[in-house]
Amino acid sequence: MAVEIFGVEPHSLAQRAGMAPHDKLISINGHDITDVLDFRFYETNTHLTVVFEKPDGERCEEKIIKAQYGSLGLEFETYLMDRQRSCRNKCVFCFIDQLPKGMRETLYFKDDDARLSFLFGNYITLTNIDDREIDRIIAMHISPINISVHTMNPELRCKMMNNRFAGDALRYMRRLAEHNIRINCQIVLCPGLNDGAELEYTLSEMFGLGECLQSVACVPVGLTRYREGLYPLVPYDRDAARGVLEILERWGEQFREARGSRTVFPSDEFYLIAERELPPYEFYEDFPQIENGVGMLRDLEEEFLWALEDTPSRAVHRRVTIPTGEAAFDFLNRLFDAAREKFPGLEINLVPVHNDFFGGTVDVTGLLVGQDLVRRLNRETLGDEILIPNAMLMADEDVFLDDMTLDTLSEELGVRAKRMQKDAGGQLRDILGGLPETI
Repeated sequence: MAVEIFGVEPHSLAQRAGMAPHDKLISINGHDITDVLDFRFYETNTHLTVVFEKPDGERCEEKIIKAQYGSLGLEFETYLMDRQRSCRNKCVFCFIDQLPKGMRETLYFKDDDARLSFLFGNYITLTNIDDREIDRIIAMHISPINISVHTMNPELRCKMMNNRFAGDALRYMRRLAEHNIRINCQIVLCPGLNDGAELEYTLSEMFGLGECLQSVACVPVGLTRYREGLYPLVPYDRDAARGVLEILERWGEQFREARGSRTVFPSDEFYLIAERELPPYEFYEDFPQIENGVGMLRDLEEEFLWALEDTPSRAVHRRVTIPTGEAAFDFLNRLFDAAREKFPGLEINLVPVHNDFFGGTVDVTGLLVGQDLVRRLNRETLGDEILIPNAMLMADEDVFLDDMTLDTLSEELGVRAKRMQKDAGGQLRDILGGLPETI
């Protein structure tokens, strides 16, 4: 197998070696190049023997000496150098299957690509992988690998993922652990399905993976109102969430006592549903699962209070409106009280917004859409500016999930809407109107 070269950087090692667009990259140091992992791994060597093929079929071999992490200067049509692998499962809890029709096409793509797990931290199920791929991960020592586990019971995993191979794929976890590949895991918990005794079994099996198991995030299933024809699931209530927390905290202590790390962490959502106080900042250790919503609120609180402490008190005649999901409203409102107290005249109008668009039990900030913001904020005295949490918008564009833009939101509400900065210090600057610069 060969990969077509899309471009060659001017004055690069590849250009000097005679490589050009539309040539095919065959091998490096005798190793076939099939995708980005092969290329990046073997490119790091200092002495390379590169075989490439011209469009007329002529094969060329060039020896190249370079710095260890120096680039050859090759470009390919896609980052992965081939097609992204989609998910073969139809999980009973899959959020993508609960999306309404008519949203942008990219939102319906289900990623399950092991290469993206290593390169970008994506989670994979191991059902879209084979022994050869596992051998390559072990040989290259690609680590860590992030895995969506959900249960260690093979039969239940097949049922939950609607894939008869899902249970057998668990053996790959054990192979990876045996070869010292670090593993991060996530578990989507569904009431009456993989919690309770099944969760106890799953955590006991994970304990047996040894110290290669770095972290486990446990999150509650998210249910929208678009579940017609899907597996009957119910949301967590307060008592059921408390039952899950009892199991997870107990196992966390067991891991900590045995290995010095808690390893197993409930997401913030479980504490909010259970109406329990979030654990202290130290509970989350080095926050290994913050991207899964584990410790995100405590981390925000810590950073925000530090930013407050570093900012001199002064009068601020300013009113800002900040929309938020219903789940985190009470926590954030208490946090903003510290800013209201320190800056006389500052009005922070934190507004909980019900998610009519997705409905169901969806109450997190990151899934709010523009049309729900317009509906709810139209009833508010908005003040000088509307500050939109970064999580509501696309990473590289000021667009909500329903394709409403930030500019359209501003026009609809008659007040400027601005994307808030990601970091707590930047958020405080946004709230204060950009001053002082020393924050």
